[in-house]
Amino acid sequence: MSSFKAIKLTAQVPSALVGQRVDQVAASLFSEFSRSRLQLWIREGTLQVNDRPCIAKQKLLGGETLSVDATLRVEGEWSAEPIPLAIVYEDAEILVLNKSADLVVHPAAGNTSGTLLNALLHHCPHLATLPRAGIVHRLDKDTTGLMVVAKTLQAHHSLVGQLQERTLGRHYAAVVWGVMTGGGEVNAPIGRHPQARVKMAVVPRGGRKAITHYRVVRRFNHYTQVRIKLETGRTHQIRVHMAHIGYPIAGDSVYGGRVRIPKGATEELIATLRDFKRQALHAVELTLEHPATGQMMSWSTPLPPDMQRLLDVLEKTDDAA
Repeated sequence: MSSFKAIKLTAQVPSALVGQRVDQVAASLFSEFSRSRLQLWIREGTLQVNDRPCIAKQKLLGGETLSVDATLRVEGEWSAEPIPLAIVYEDAEILVLNKSADLVVHPAAGNTSGTLLNALLHHCPHLATLPRAGIVHRLDKDTTGLMVVAKTLQAHHSLVGQLQERTLGRHYAAVVWGVMTGGGEVNAPIGRHPQARVKMAVVPRGGRKAITHYRVVRRFNHYTQVRIKLETGRTHQIRVHMAHIGYPIAGDSVYGGRVRIPKGATEELIATLRDFKRQALHAVELTLEHPATGQMMSWSTPLPPDMQRLLDVLEKTDDAA
C-alpha cells in the first residue's frame, strides 16, 4: 500500500502578509500543519503559488493563491498486528487508550513486532501515513495507563504543540520506596547515563530540562503512595527523578535496584513485593485540548489490579496509621 489520503488546500495571500516568505505565509494560512510538513510539500512541489512550484524563501506580494495537492504516504515499514487495545475514547481526530504492562510502544531493535504501534496500524490502517503512526508521547514498556494518539496530521501537529507548550496534562499514580515527608518538585536535567548508555540519569551538563511535581497521597511504614504530574516528558523521567531524590519507584529494578523488603515484613508482603515485576507507575489521568473543537477534555482510569493489590497489602501489613 503506497498511499492513503489526499490533502487539498487553497488560500489567498492577504495584504497583512505581504513581503513574507512562502514558508512563513503557508504556516499562517495552513496553521493546522507543522512548518516542517509545509516545507516538505514546498520541496516536493505539491505546495504551489499560483499553480507554479516555488521555493521556501520566495517573497510574496499579496493576492497570490497558495495551494496544496499532496498525498500522505506510508511513513515506515511497519506491519499491522491484531493486538487487543483498551480504547477509552475515539473520534475522527484522536484515540485515547489504556496501555497494558509489558507492551512496548514503538518498534526498535529487539522489538520489531508485538508493539503498540503494530496494534494501532491494525486498528486504524491510515495511521501508517502519520509520523510514528500518530504516537506523540510514550509510556515505558512496563508503565501502564493513558496515552493519546493522533489520527490526522492536523491532530498530530496540535498535540505535539500542546506537549511542547506543556499544556497537555499527564498525571501518574506511583508507589515509591521510603516515607516522604511531603510533596515537592524535582527540577533536574536528564540525559544518557555516562556509563550505562541504556539508562538515563540526572546530568548537570548537557542534559535536557526536566521538571516533575509530586504530592503524597498516603504514607505507609516503609513506602509512600504518590501522585505525580509531568511538566516535561523526558525518557524515564519519573523513574529517574524519584530515584534521584532517594525515593525510587517500587519494583523498578533499573533505577531502584533489588527488591526492598522492609524489616519485619509479613510473608504476604514479601511475596507481593517479589511478585511485582515492574515499576509501580500508572498514567492515571490525561487532559488536553481537542485538536478540532478546542474543547478541554479529560480522562481518568483506575489502577491496574497488580498496583491495587500492592496497595491493599501495604495497607493491611505496612500501615503507618
